[in-house]
Amino acid sequence: MLLPQEVTAAWEKRNGPLVLTTLDHEGVPNSIYASIVHLLNDGRIAIVDNYFDKTLKNLMDGCKVSVLFITTGGTSYQIKGDYEYSTSGRIFENMLTWADPKHPRRGVVVINHRVVYRGAEKLT
Repeated sequence: MLLPQEVTAAWEKRNGPLVLTTLDHEGVPNSIYASIVHLLNDGRIAIVDNYFDKTLKNLMDGCKVSVLFITTGGTSYQIKGDYEYSTSGRIFENMLTWADPKHPRRGVVVINHRVVYRGAEKLT
């Protein structure tokens, strides 16, 4: 499913890193800044795992994820859904073409959005 056009346009005007939030097996949230990110052609968001620790543990436990970013105009977008995590294969190889090699690039998490918000307004 493609992101709404509004979100795709807003992605190009991101201000700073995005926030990736995961939940541990007890439901305790963990949020990190992620700056090496990419909007894939199919509308999914790829986030490079360079230094994930608690985040990776949560992902391996099968949690849901949320991504939050803010535009240069101050509009916030939150994307919630599930994900795929890869350390090899097509998606991982694609990530190696755009992620800075000065970092470890241990894996890539790709967000499959299910719900999208602009501020408090639900878009999908």
